[in-house]
Amino acid sequence: MNEPSTRRTGAVALVAVLAIGATAVAADKKKKDYRAAAVEVMKASFQSKGQASVDRLNQDEVQTTCSQYNASKPVPRALAKKLQEAQLATIQYPADGKFLGSWENGEKIAQTGVGKQFSDDPSKPAGGNCYACHQLSAKELSYGTIGPTLYQYGRLRGNSEPILKYTWGKLWNSQAFNACSDMPRFGHQGILTEEQLKDVMALLLDPESPVNK
Repeated sequence: MNEPSTRRTGAVALVAVLAIGATAVAADKKKKDYRAAAVEVMKASFQSKGQASVDRLNQDEVQTTCSQYNASKPVPRALAKKLQEAQLATIQYPADGKFLGSWENGEKIAQTGVGKQFSDDPSKPAGGNCYACHQLSAKELSYGTIGPTLYQYGRLRGNSEPILKYTWGKLWNSQAFNACSDMPRFGHQGILTEEQLKDVMALLLDPESPVNK
């Protein structure tokens, strides 16, 4: 092949590479435009009512980041580690150093999804609605399977200090251990109070809890 022909081939290849790059950039911009348009549509479609206000559509930094990924496009490992470290720093452990409350109250919290809706009384505590995603007790006939089974959680793991802290942290902010987790950040977002979290902890770890029978 002579020199002019080689140059033409190289030029064509360069143009092709640039075209592919430009197409990728344009596609990425289009996705961002679609995302922004979708947010505007949601904000225009919803109205604040009671405690359910439109500001719930506003995402914090980790939510904004996680919205860019999904099952087919997982979060890069380095970014996931960075997100988890930032969320780990948000965990607040019990002020009195006691992790376990009443498993009986914890069972009630796990069974109710009341709270945070516009029709709920904001002066009353919210529920955890744990059974919507997990199996906890063998006696429950209906439960969700989005999350793993928690049946015999404490019986299998014990109640050492590391387990207590891990379980509390998972309830407080699940994204501290699994970046972009779908599990609600019960403590971090103020869904459950410290006392309620202790009760849920007891449900999971108390040997007398139906979870561990």
